[in-house]
Amino acid sequence: MSKVTTLRTLIRNQVLRFTRAWPIFVGHVKRGDLKGIHYIFRKTSQLFLNVVLAPLALVLVLVMRAARPWFLVRIGMLTSNRMGHFAANTELYLCERDAGINVPEGRYVDLWCHNWPICNQQLARMWGRVLHIGPRWLLSAIMAMNDFVSGGDVHRIGNNTSDDRDVHNLLERFPSHLSFLPEEEGRGETGLRALGVPEGAPFVCLLVRDSSYLNRSAPWRVWRYHNYRDCDVQNYVAASRALVERGYYVIRMGVVVNEAMDVDHPMIIDYAANGMRSDFMDIYLGAKCAFCISNASGFDAVPYAFRRPIVYVDQVPLGYILTFSSNLLATTKKHWLRDEGRFMTFREIFETGAAYTCFTGQFENLGIELFESTPEEITAVVLEMEERQRGSWQTSKNDEELQRRFWEVFPKNELHGEIRSFFGTDYLRRHKDWLQ
Repeated sequence: MSKVTTLRTLIRNQVLRFTRAWPIFVGHVKRGDLKGIHYIFRKTSQLFLNVVLAPLALVLVLVMRAARPWFLVRIGMLTSNRMGHFAANTELYLCERDAGINVPEGRYVDLWCHNWPICNQQLARMWGRVLHIGPRWLLSAIMAMNDFVSGGDVHRIGNNTSDDRDVHNLLERFPSHLSFLPEEEGRGETGLRALGVPEGAPFVCLLVRDSSYLNRSAPWRVWRYHNYRDCDVQNYVAASRALVERGYYVIRMGVVVNEAMDVDHPMIIDYAANGMRSDFMDIYLGAKCAFCISNASGFDAVPYAFRRPIVYVDQVPLGYILTFSSNLLATTKKHWLRDEGRFMTFREIFETGAAYTCFTGQFENLGIELFESTPEEITAVVLEMEERQRGSWQTSKNDEELQRRFWEVFPKNELHGEIRSFFGTDYLRRHKDWLQ
């Protein structure tokens, strides 16, 4: 294929993508959906720029190809629009680079640009200190051209071994690549005082997933397929009170939430609903918490990247629980078979494929209804994490046997490296019949 033909193909494809986006844009205008209009405008503007900049992009791609024998230039786009991948994927890219995994031989440089919209400006600033990040308008055009000129694969940065999953157990080998400047440390401490957390007081981040963030941040898409992951924040009040009794402040996280926590206690702070949240404090809190309680949602990738302990409560799908560190603890939702009127065993969850089901409709098609843990069960696993971190957790031979039986059922596959995490002890005690 000649360079002229390639350029024509690129322009034709960008025009086709623009043409397909136009009816969607008109639909958003008719509905008065300002966020959707802005989103489509930004995306189609980049397609237009890709066409306008095609000649320049072609020249730069040819220069990259010519320099390749001596110096390789690779280009990639950060998943800046989704917090979980923005924090975790980027941190694991850097860990794999340090470990010599998925890196080219010889001299090279990796150039990044942000996806849009950027979900957290503070995290973007911090990644800018350790990555080469350039303007999206130019690098996107170069990436588009690179994809159309044959031989471009070597110039793509590509993905980690398993995206945001630490299958090489690298996060326990390397320190975090994220750090705060001295003035940011002072700003963060001031923010903690403003929230009501005294100097030196331990605090726990609480993230209870609901549908509000995706529905409000990206209303142009239908997100119902994620609803099976949602949990009720009121079920976490008892665990929060139990932590308070042990001297912890509890800070409920979230950019937007469906409802406030129904609790009135000065040490339980509904930061997600009290009007005090900011991009900066989201990152600072995730970095400095004693540990995080989560249902496996975007924000918990921040404590993940900062090597903070995490207890994943009611995580589904079961097969995707994170297992790479002894600082991780998990439980899962209960899987109820509607036709048989009973709960599934762990083995059945894996054998039916429910452990890897990622859509609400698929659970419905399998006849499975998901039930959340009770407040008592949530409190038990949260206090287990607290005692494990404090060094006071005591286990028995029976508990160790339950752990062994659970992990015997749990398949070892490409989603997991060496398994070092724990499954909730109280959960296994209550439901040991599911280990059959």
